Amino acid sequence: MPKKKAASCTTLDVTLRNGIGIVTLNRPDVHNAFDETLIAELTDTLRTLSAAPDVRAVILAGAGPSFCAGADLNWMKKMAGYGHAENVADAQALAEMLRTLRDCPKPTIARVHGAAYGGGVGLVACCDIAIGAAEATFALSEAKLGLIPATISPYVIAAIGARSASRYFLTAERFEAAEAYRIGLLHDIVPVAQLDERINEILGALLVAGPQAQRECKALVAAVAHRPIDAAVIADTVRRIADVRASAEGKEGVAAFLGKRAAAWVPPELRRK
Repeated sequence: MPKKKAASCTTLDVTLRNGIGIVTLNRPDVHNAFDETLIAELTDTLRTLSAAPDVRAVILAGAGPSFCAGADLNWMKKMAGYGHAENVADAQALAEMLRTLRDCPKPTIARVHGAAYGGGVGLVACCDIAIGAAEATFALSEAKLGLIPATISPYVIAAIGARSASRYFLTAERFEAAEAYRIGLLHDIVPVAQLDERINEILGALLVAGPQAQRECKALVAAVAHRPIDAAVIADTVRRIADVRASAEGKEGVAAFLGKRAAAWVPPELRRK
């Protein structure tokens, strides 16, 4: 399948292939640990892919032996000498990167292999779908350094719940892919050699669904999660489905279903003969 190289980055490899944005953390010599440059480049790249009309989904992966080992040690040494205002600015940039990933209107998939530690776990938690290699390992290791996983905490707690977060925030112990799956951090685990095959299966499902419907689904989850089912929530869901039914994509999807044909947005190679 043809690939198109995206804008040049020093810490990322970004390619576009058949409507899929593939973002690979590309600092394998430090296990894709992030510093201020990677944070800025990933934030900008995600914003670009979010706004691109020809991008249907985004895959986040890591080059080399690991997915992401969290914060770069040299970056952490530099931060140790920062004052309070500099630390606030630094943490704000990281928090903005995580929010940008979580709020990407396109479906996002984490392709997890090797180590995912600290902020790497945060990246996994921010993605809509997380597929991990059976050999992958995880840790929320901040407490071992006398730190806390503050900026990633909203996303990690949303993914694994407060109870599991309490344990792994406090102990900073490593855990395996099977445990990550059990507590909800991963949606699926496969042998590392089958990671891309499994992700391609998921992409096949994503590409036959309506892109605007997927955008609205993400907004729906954000609006409804953890709220009481009261009159306001019910009214909001009624308005949302009414709006979508009246949209051009909603009308096309229903017409395609009733006409027993593929909807206009389905790629030709995925249309049934």
